[in-house]
Amino acid sequence: MSRLIFDFNNMMAERTGGKGFTPDELEKAADMAAAAYCAVSGSHLGFRAFPRGQGDVLDDILATAQDIRESFDNFVVLGIGGSALGPIAVHQALGSDAPVRLYVEDNIDPVRLGRVLGGLDLKRTMFNVITKSGKTSETMAQLMYIAGALKAAGLPLSSHVIATTDAKNGDLRRIADAEGLKTFIIPADVGGRFSELTPVGLLPAAVCGIDIRAMLQGAAYMDGVCMREQDNPALLFAQMHVMGMRKGINISVMLPYSDQLKFMSDWYAQLWAESLGKRCARDGRDVFAGQTPVKALGVTDQHSQIQLYTEGPFDKIITFLKVERFDNDLAIPAAFDYIEDLQFLAGKTFGQLLEAERSATEYALCKAGRMNLTIALPEVSAYTVGALLHFFEMATAFAGEMLDINAFDQPGVEEGKKATFALMGKTGFEQKREELSARPAKDKALVIE
Repeated sequence: MSRLIFDFNNMMAERTGGKGFTPDELEKAADMAAAAYCAVSGSHLGFRAFPRGQGDVLDDILATAQDIRESFDNFVVLGIGGSALGPIAVHQALGSDAPVRLYVEDNIDPVRLGRVLGGLDLKRTMFNVITKSGKTSETMAQLMYIAGALKAAGLPLSSHVIATTDAKNGDLRRIADAEGLKTFIIPADVGGRFSELTPVGLLPAAVCGIDIRAMLQGAAYMDGVCMREQDNPALLFAQMHVMGMRKGINISVMLPYSDQLKFMSDWYAQLWAESLGKRCARDGRDVFAGQTPVKALGVTDQHSQIQLYTEGPFDKIITFLKVERFDNDLAIPAAFDYIEDLQFLAGKTFGQLLEAERSATEYALCKAGRMNLTIALPEVSAYTVGALLHFFEMATAFAGEMLDINAFDQPGVEEGKKATFALMGKTGFEQKREELSARPAKDKALVIE
């Protein structure tokens, strides 16, 4: 089976003009890494159970997906955050020839929502509403809108809505039970950003004809790699990034050289930011931990961001995602033979040009003293995508241990949710509403028309 390759050479001082890490620095941080390994390997992490389990659930997902492909033209995911970014990333990576069109409504912009939903034949559309808590305002508002549209069209919810939510609790669970909706369960011990290899991501992928068993096999392979005591790439990725944070390197750039992997950067951004961006350590101390993830795309962003990366502040680690073999490479024909300056391209392929651009950027970064690493996928397949997803989840868990924070909660997000409830008049949030009303008035001198 396909194996991912992890190249950390350009994180070292000898490759980056002294700006990277020395062997002595890595050795001094070895105890930190060893402690993180022991903590993760000795803990129950819910997301680690999925690659080797879910037998009956997989059968149900595959059967449901087949029914949807036979009866519907459109499959619309209603969700936000981890409920949306994972399905988007996987669909972009693996695509499909399935006749069902996938839409992921990950925002509540009324113009976009109206344009997308207004163009669909509701009779031929299945909706998958995804929220673990069943209380996510954005997702539940979407569901209420869809329920109204289906009712107006004389269509029953039970024939057009599938709920992916908690087994017992939440408003969506109550609605699913009351309306007789088909449901899939989000395990209680898994947060949204770690849920792509649960029914959250597996159902949309299966509907689109993606081999979800192969995705899980790739994740299972990577879990074994990430549990090695030696030569553990996820542990080293986490160690080097945490060491970088301690040197003021507070930005992590994800730079895939493949349009198929473009939205893997978006998914990674949530995983890394929401998991590691924490004010408090486990003992309550203020630590203000975290590293800002930045998404980029090669070669597009060589013409918009690389100038900053090569000559701006020394505050970034760049991760290249490299693809060894493209499913469909295109040759560049010998054209315009009267322009000699273009003939070096003739006979090459776009894949060759893309890799030359990536390799050249890697060289330029090293020459400028900028740390970078490369993750190479032999090809973009269900197996390698599953492996890549699990790799970043494991690296995040290791980094959380090294930072001594809880990588699996999101208290900063919860504050915003409570404020939204208060502003929208939800019962039980009267005190928060009073707190918001007591905010100082804005200085009109700083508001310009």
